Order: sequence, then structure tokens, then C-alpha cells
Amino acid sequence: MELRVGIAPASSDHGRHAHPYPSGRNPAKMRLNCRVSASAMASETNERGIVHVVDDDASVRDALEGLFESLGLDTRTYASAHEFLAERLPDRPGCIVMDIRLPDMNGLDCQVQLTEMGVRLPVVMMTGYGDIPMSVRAMKRGAVDFLTKPFHDQDMLDAVTAAIQRDRQRRRVDGDVSSMRQRFEMLSSREKQVMLLVTAGKMNKQVAGDLGLSEITVKIHRAAAMRKMGARTLADLVRMADALKPKS
Repeated sequence: MELRVGIAPASSDHGRHAHPYPSGRNPAKMRLNCRVSASAMASETNERGIVHVVDDDASVRDALEGLFESLGLDTRTYASAHEFLAERLPDRPGCIVMDIRLPDMNGLDCQVQLTEMGVRLPVVMMTGYGDIPMSVRAMKRGAVDFLTKPFHDQDMLDAVTAAIQRDRQRRRVDGDVSSMRQRFEMLSSREKQVMLLVTAGKMNKQVAGDLGLSEITVKIHRAAAMRKMGARTLADLVRMADALKPKS
């Protein structure tokens, strides 16, 4: 299946277009499979994914909107980078599908502004053949994929599905870290000190010397920190302390 609205058909040099649909597959069956995948994704978080499409070509925006809605995804479309950057984005799992060449700003500059704004949605770039070097630079800056026009519907669906799954995973990790941080803040100041020193690799005896405590008192604070943090082992506590460190 190919995205035909506003995008010319691809050449048949590689034999991918000998049949109207890839590998002779029926589009109704492909769409059914897409819906099953969408249902599985939605069940993980009970939140529909959302795709933000940024392209100055109205026919491409309309075609992609119909494609993504067939997968059970919500879609918002924007005719320019500035229109998208000015939008207040919902706090939901999703991704951005963006043409790398827009009339007001290229995809690289838009990526930079998104990063500065704290927008962490995965980006899938759409590009012409002459823009591939620029797309490679975009991926080095954080884009998760790029598709060269013209492309198959299924290639776009695969890229968007992977991007949204990646965003769901990132949100789960962020939620876990937020929960850990809340538990850490519930520790007493002494429990925090002991936890940080122990997870830095110091023995109980060394921690006791550093803090002017008895070794048995250090063990009591360490046990309390592990219980409150939900750590079953010292290795769990070390991983938690590492996750709580500010990322550079």
C-alpha cells in the first residue's frame, strides 16, 4: 500500500510496486492487522496515541490523517513549523511526523527549538532524496526515523507505531523515576545520607566514620532506607540512586 495523495508513486526499480499492494496483500487485511496492533497498544495505558503531522502540503496532511486514523490514532495537522511550535501539546503518548523542508523553518532548526522547549516526543522525518544528509543529521540530534518520499503506507505506519511505543516506554520510565523521587523525599535526612554513601560503594564501617555514628546505627538507617524505597537488595538501592542522579 502506498501513500498516494499528494505523493508521486515510487519507481519500480526494486520491484516493490509490481502489485498494487506490497507482497500482494489485501489492504483490508492490512488495515485489520493495524487495528489489532492499535488495540494492543491502547490497552497498555488506556490512552490513544496522537500523531502531530507538520507539512505545508494540504494533500499530504489529509492523506496522513486518514492513514493514522485507520490505525486508531488521533491526529493533529499543522501547515508550518511556527504553527506547530505555538501549539500547546497534550500530555499524551505520541510522536511528530515532520517534513524536513518547510517554508518557514527546516526540520533541524525545528528540532532544536523543540528540545529547548522541553518537548520530548519522538520525531519521524519525511524527506526528499536530496535531503538525506540533512535527515541523517536530524537523527543524530534525536529523530527516531526518516522516510524518503514517496513511501509506502506500511513503512510510515511501522515508523509511527515504533515511535509511539518508544514514547510510552519513556513515559513509564519517567513515572518510575518520579515515584522513586517521591519515596526518596520521604526518607529522613540521616537515611538519605546513609543511602547515598552506601550506594556510592562505602562499607557500613566507613559510613559510620564519615557520619560520626555507630555501625549498628548505620545498619538501622540503611535497612529503613531500603524498606521505604522498596529495594529488596543493595543492588536495587544502587540502581535507584543512579536513576535519581541528575542527567547531564
